[in-house]
Amino acid sequence: MPISGEHDRLRVVLVSTRNPLNIGAAARAMSNFGFRHLRVVNPYEAAFREARSAVGASALLKSASEYASLAEAMADCTLVVGTTAARHRELQHPLRGLEEGARLIRKRLASGRVALLFGSEKRGLSNHDLSYCHWLMRVPTHDEHSSMNLGQAVAVCLYELVRGAQSGSQRKRSLKESRAARQPQKNNSAAAGQLERITATLLEALCASGYMKPQPAASTEEKVRRLVRRLNLPASDADLWLGMLRQMVWKMKSGE
Repeated sequence: MPISGEHDRLRVVLVSTRNPLNIGAAARAMSNFGFRHLRVVNPYEAAFREARSAVGASALLKSASEYASLAEAMADCTLVVGTTAARHRELQHPLRGLEEGARLIRKRLASGRVALLFGSEKRGLSNHDLSYCHWLMRVPTHDEHSSMNLGQAVAVCLYELVRGAQSGSQRKRSLKESRAARQPQKNNSAAAGQLERITATLLEALCASGYMKPQPAASTEEKVRRLVRRLNLPASDADLWLGMLRQMVWKMKSGE
């Protein structure tokens, strides 16, 4: 299966994975379906690059990018989607099924990078991790056993992305899209890194104004981060918002 321009813009991000074999299995699934950009955030085992479960995908695993924080791992992505079993937790994001979620991801991949997040085997994505997401996606599973093995979850999600991309309407446009993929893509949406700078500056402004305590609670920070992402800012507006907020912070701190 050739690697398309759209496939090349997907980043699979594994957060705090405990078992290196699961990282290897995820890399194998990526190789199976034509995806090659793996990012790992704070893995429990430093030797994950030698995982024997990455059958046929050792090169992909060895080239995986490692990050100390989730904010760094998805900074260049214009859409961040978290996966969740959505069992006994109150979600603060729109939750979409696998088919709908894959369709929306494919649509965004036509023009920008997308980060698809998977949490640790034991706890999944934390509330802090989820605050970086635009929305969440769930694989339909049996209610009595809703959680999946990490490698299997990655495989199912990537298969759905590929399955939908091979529909009749997509095939008719494949030649046109392959040519467009070779050209620089104009990206109208703000990248996650831009949104995080806006979030940090907005928090600074809220603290300087007295609206919030100098050291806000983690839940408050997460709430502000989700609020910024719901604005769906284009890149040009993101730069403008950041400039305005920085000016406000400077004025408040200078006392003028």
